[in-house]
Amino acid sequence: MRLDDLKPAAGSNKKRKRVGRGDGSGHGKTSCRGHKGQGARSGGNTKPGFEGGQMPLQRRLPKRGFHNPFRIEMSVVNLGQIDALPAGSEVTPEILTLHGFVTGKNRRVKVLGDGALSKALTVRAHGFSAKAKAKIEAAGGKTELISLHA
Repeated sequence: MRLDDLKPAAGSNKKRKRVGRGDGSGHGKTSCRGHKGQGARSGGNTKPGFEGGQMPLQRRLPKRGFHNPFRIEMSVVNLGQIDALPAGSEVTPEILTLHGFVTGKNRRVKVLGDGALSKALTVRAHGFSAKAKAKIEAAGGKTELISLHA
């Protein structure tokens, strides 16, 4: 490798289009804007969703239902998944994330009762279904509720 062998990465050095610098440049006269019309004017552009005056799609489609802006989304973990963890351990949202049971940025966890639990575990989560709580306590474990707004 020598200094004269060095090249920039492919696609990293794109040349800027110099418009309005004469006909010889290939970008002269109308500066790649065409003749007349909205696109040729300064400040001439349309906002996203504008369809030339036609009623836009987002206004033509019917609106249905209700979107609750205060909804708290939870990641769901089943007892069958938690059963893979060692006996006597404390199960927290951080441990579930570490083992890949909870993914994404949402770290609030609700435990559901699908599957069987064969060992006593202390489970700390933001929510439990009644079935999950009963199964955990039947296996000799404990459930601890974490505040949703913590």
